[in-house]
This record gives sequence, structure tokens and C-alpha cells, in this order.
Amino acid sequence: MTRLLHITERDTWEAARPTGWYRMSTRGVSLDQQGFIHCSLPHQLRTVAEFVYGDGDEDLVVLVIDSELLGVPLKYEAPEPGADEFPHIYGPVPVGAVTGVVPVERDAEGRMLLPE
Repeated sequence: MTRLLHITERDTWEAARPTGWYRMSTRGVSLDQQGFIHCSLPHQLRTVAEFVYGDGDEDLVVLVIDSELLGVPLKYEAPEPGADEFPHIYGPVPVGAVTGVVPVERDAEGRMLLPE
């Protein structure tokens, strides 16, 4: 199993739960618009979180996704040649594949406190 991480707004996650499927790619962009759901490996999360959500004060959570429970294609792709490859999920994530939901807090300087 690979532990995939996806940062999102708490409201977006809560809205997905009763449907059984999570369908957001990234901040303000759906799976249908992007074609895949952006994820990170643990060592990539801070860079992604700061790039996508560093300017806001949204109520965020990190979804911990079990790659073996996806049932849809998972590809590792680099945003440009020679760059680090990021996991991309090519289909909706079943809520049952989300094995953890970690609230994102901020320290006194506003820096996100993220899971390791």
C-alpha cells in the first residue's frame, strides 16, 4: 500500500462523504475539469500545500488515501521533465479508500502544521 495525501477544504470533503465519492482535483478544480485528482507523497505535501493554499485561511484537511483501495488508475507524473513525480488518481476516490482525515492547523506565524 502506498499512502497518498490530498489536501482539501473540509467542506469539500464533508460534501463528498454522503455521495460515496470524492471528485475534486485541487483548489477550485474538479476531477471532470482536470482529468485526475492531484495527490502527494508525504515528502511532497508541504510544497503542494503552501503552493495551493498558502495564501488562504480555509479550514483544511489532509485526506490519507490507501492506494490499494482506489479501484481506478494511479499514475506518477512529473509536472515537467526531470521534476519530482506526483501521484495522480484517474477517477473518483471512493470514500472508503480514505483511511484518515487530518485537520490542518496553523502555528502563530500562520505556517500550516501538516502530518509527517
